[in-house]
Amino acid sequence: MADSSTADLSKGKRITGDDRTSLADELRERYDGGESIRSLATSTNRSYGFVHRLLSESGASLRGRGGANRNAKKSA
Repeated sequence: MADSSTADLSKGKRITGDDRTSLADELRERYDGGESIRSLATSTNRSYGFVHRLLSESGASLRGRGGANRNAKKSA
């Protein structure tokens, strides 16, 4: 899934300016396409928090956590 722009990211490398903007755009596109934050983090060798922050900064509408809903009533 990683293309040439995400393949050269080394863990801990500071990403600023145009590189940060282009990475944010790419990750937002992939996130909007259905990928999870965790899978984006793994494919870019970045932390979950970094990807979450980047998506938030880019204005992405973050999805809910999913999973079982505690308040859902069971149908009989």
